[in-house]
Formats: sequence, C-alpha cells, structure tokens
Amino acid sequence: MVKKWRSRRLDRLGSSIFAEVIAWKNEAAERGLDVISLDIGTPACPPSEEVRSALSEACLVPGHYQYPGTHGSPRFREAAARWIRRRFGVELDPNREVLSLMGTQDGLGHLALAVTDPGDSALLPDPGYPVYQAGLAVAGVETVPLPLLEENGYLPDFDAVPEEAWSKIKFMLLNYPSNPLSAVADRAFFERAVAVARRRGVLLVHDNAYSEMAFDGFRPPSVLEVPGAIEVAVEFHSMSKSFHMAGSRIGFAVGNPDVLGTLRALKENLDFGVFLAVQEAAAVALERDIENPQPASAIYERRRDLFVNALRAEGWDVPLPRATMFAWTPVPAGWTSRGFARRLLEAEGVAVVPGNAFGERGEGYVRIAVVEPEERLLEAARRIGRFLRENGPVPG
Repeated sequence: MVKKWRSRRLDRLGSSIFAEVIAWKNEAAERGLDVISLDIGTPACPPSEEVRSALSEACLVPGHYQYPGTHGSPRFREAAARWIRRRFGVELDPNREVLSLMGTQDGLGHLALAVTDPGDSALLPDPGYPVYQAGLAVAGVETVPLPLLEENGYLPDFDAVPEEAWSKIKFMLLNYPSNPLSAVADRAFFERAVAVARRRGVLLVHDNAYSEMAFDGFRPPSVLEVPGAIEVAVEFHSMSKSFHMAGSRIGFAVGNPDVLGTLRALKENLDFGVFLAVQEAAAVALERDIENPQPASAIYERRRDLFVNALRAEGWDVPLPRATMFAWTPVPAGWTSRGFARRLLEAEGVAVVPGNAFGERGEGYVRIAVVEPEERLLEAARRIGRFLRENGPVPG
C-alpha cells in the first residue's frame, strides 16, 4: 500500500491560480513573448539609500547574528509605536502592544492557530487576500464569508451575517484599503465595526498593509483610532508596501496585548524572529518617515492615473482605484475571469490575476498590479486594447 504524502489541509488552501499564472508566464516567455507582469504586487522601488545603507552596516555587527527573538528588538518596537502615534494619534506600549513579524502574511497566516480551536469559525471578506483563507485551513477553522459588493462600495453588511453563525465566530477580519478591491473605509465605518465586535464578543482583526497607499488626498485610518478599540482589536502593518521592503520580510502587529501575547507564544514554537539587521533597517525607515513623511502613494497614484487613462483611451472603462497598487475591474462581457486572464497572456504577454483567486465573488473581475515602470504600463495598455479589438466579448 502506497501512502499519500499530502495533508488534506492543502486541499482547503484555496485557489492555486497564482502558481498557474506563473506557469502561463513561463510558457509565454518560452514562445518568445515579452511578458509584462501585472499579476504579482511586488513594490515598484527599492528602499531608500539610507535604509539600504543601514541594512548594510547592520549586517557587519557580529551581535546581530544571534537568535533575535520573536518579540522584536526594542528599537524596532519603539520606532513602530512612535510611527503609529505620529500617523494615527494612537499611544501604544511598545513592550506589550507591538509585535514584530516576518511580514504581515506571517502574522495573518498564523493568527487562527493562536486564537481559535477546531470547530470555531471566522468571518472573512469575499473577495479577500488568499492568506486569510489559508490560515483558517491550516488551523481547521471554518470560514463564514462576508460578501463585499460593488453596489455597497465593497463595505460589508454585518447585519446580513446569519444570526446562528455568530455563536461560533471567533474573529472577523477586515482589510481597508483592500487587496484586491482597492476600496477604502473611513473612521465611521470602523466605529461601526468595533461596536459589532463588542456586541458579538468577537476579535476584530484589521489588515492595514496599504495604509500609506491611498489616493486623492484620502488618509486611511487605523481601527485603533476608535476609543476603546484596543480592547477588541489587533491591526497588522506592512513594511513591504509602505517602505518598499518586501524581500526583507518584516512587518508588525499592534493592538490588544493579550492577543499579541498569544500570537507571540505560538511563534516562539515556530521561529526565532526577524534578523536583527533587518529590524535595524526597518527602524530607520520608520524613524525617517516620522521626521519627513514621503508616502508611497505618490508613486502609485501617478501610475494609476497614467494606466487607467490609457486603458480608457483603448476602450476599456476601468474603475479608478481609490488606493493600493491594484486596479480591480470587471472583465468584458462574455468572458470568465480565468479565460480572460489566460487568453490575454497567451496573445499579448500581459499577466493579470483572475478575480476568482480571491474568492467566489471575485468571478467576473481581474486584478491588475500597476507595478511596472510607466513606459511598460503604457505598452501593456496598448496590448490590452489590441487584444480587445481583435477578440471582442467572446466566451472565455
């Protein structure tokens, strides 16, 4: 008898479409196509020279090669607390209310293992970032979808959650600015969300990875700005998007100290924390942003305007994103998400992500990452326009 060396948990991890798109890109490249990658949301720029110099210098410190510990270095946690105070006006105890992470995906992926038991459930946005579902799958926790509909501005209707579902829901997860939807939420929304969390006795988890990437003058709030929110909420912040440190794998969580302590206890059994040299560089990034804020939004707002206007000139009326590095747009009539994405890549070498990679309600959309240089975005728009003219609204 041959045993299967694969856990059934992997079958619950959700769509493998990201791996599929990579395979499609490889096939297109092998056929000689010049591939423009608008699928993966990798930052457009490296960190500043000052941050890179800090990392280089810190790599030469002998003591930084010891196990760093999962809590995070005092300097990094204190810098994160000061940055939160400057940016959102929220006071935090860096010893109890800040936790370093190997990127927000690390914390979000492990959270369910730390705060839930099999048989519990969690409320997740649909569409939503795939790691949310993956974390529940690994923990053996059921998903209660929270539909995000275009007609509601992609904000959830908490009253539509079935009454009987609340008794098993351990936490609800929100993400604004949203990946993949590029939607935003104001403080009044978070006041309602905190009130729901209190009334229902659930933890409110907010993924705020794109807090510095909103457009047209909008400044995304923190859920912790709501008075008393720290009693029921934790929030995740990313150095990847706001500070161009994606490959360094560092982020942090803030909020309820009991929840952060529980997540830290889990991680103490799984890893030894973030390389101290990376924490030094991240602290420099935060400290310089406190002194002289230069939000990443300026880069992506310029690219958004350029790319969306170019697509509209080609005849595709793409909605204008409110935030993030993504455009979330309906596919032309007659196409499925997957069919459109694959045919576009095969024909023109432009890679985008089918919307159903982000959940059932993502069908009929694609996510386009405006991460290439401006001239490449204009070239992508020209190719997409040619594809639409030559193919028309045929079934995918």
